[in-house]
Amino acid sequence: MNRIVILGAMTAAGLSAGVASAATLDDVKARGTLNCGVTTGLVGFAAPNANGEWEGFDVGVCRAVAAAVLGDPTAVEFVPTTGKTRFTALASGEIDLLARNTTWTFSRDVDLGFEFVGINYYDGQGFMIPKELGVSSAKELDGATVCIQTGTTTELNLADYFRKNNISYEPVPIETNAEAQPLYLEGACDVYTTDASGLAATRAAFENPGDHVVLPEIISKEPLGPLVRHGDNEWGDIARWTLNALIAAEELGVTSANIDELASGTNSPEINRLLGTEGTLGEMLGLDADWAVRAIKAGGNYGELFEKNIGENTPIGLARGLNAQWTEGGLLYSPPFR
Repeated sequence: MNRIVILGAMTAAGLSAGVASAATLDDVKARGTLNCGVTTGLVGFAAPNANGEWEGFDVGVCRAVAAAVLGDPTAVEFVPTTGKTRFTALASGEIDLLARNTTWTFSRDVDLGFEFVGINYYDGQGFMIPKELGVSSAKELDGATVCIQTGTTTELNLADYFRKNNISYEPVPIETNAEAQPLYLEGACDVYTTDASGLAATRAAFENPGDHVVLPEIISKEPLGPLVRHGDNEWGDIARWTLNALIAAEELGVTSANIDELASGTNSPEINRLLGTEGTLGEMLGLDADWAVRAIKAGGNYGELFEKNIGENTPIGLARGLNAQWTEGGLLYSPPFR
């Protein structure tokens, strides 16, 4: 008797989760737009261009999901969020997906009730200072004033690092990167600390980038990636496998230039499954067979998005490093499309 009750409860829970999982996908389709939470503005990752159109590495994830689900990479409503507002926006349903520089941590994944669907940038926290200060190591920053975004992992990492090294600092709280830039340039703080990728993007926007240096210490692991609400299992699968499609496409040599040709069929079973000419992977997601083709065409594969927005030939100037494919010595790795 107890077993029947337990199974009944599990079935009820499963049905409830099924309803929740379908809700976001249905809402997005009914609305005709994806509401995607992004940063308030970080050049290279997410910022409006001169025409007011959002572009950047994280923006590329939003557009890929919109293309996969709605067939249109421009069907995105970008919602700027700060370190403080991003989680409320996701939890409340104001946004369907959060794709900004957000670190996957235990408490965010478990206690806040979110689900990270993957990692699109392996990062770590660093420090930027004016070159004229003559500092060569973060351990020389005793007594420094530090600009730091509130509501972020960088606050906790900073406190841990300075405590561990028995040095002191004075925090200068800021809410957005845009707020930090003038304060740092005006000398309101000696140091700006955030993810190293964010420091590179911020430095690139300065009139004289060469007057500022990023110190060698990386004091944390910051796996950045998109996230959704707990319970939206079907929606989480769509976001996760869209990101994986971009990663796998690069590994398999599928690019925005050759995808139309490859989508007509190849001698590679995995490419065929990815592009929908074999198997039923799209159907499993509740999408059509061409979902991944549209996602990849939206902005290119992972490598194309990286090089166009933040790579070594852009003002941001980031090397692939840990974000190289696993076959090239990096950590980037998609589970198989099978």
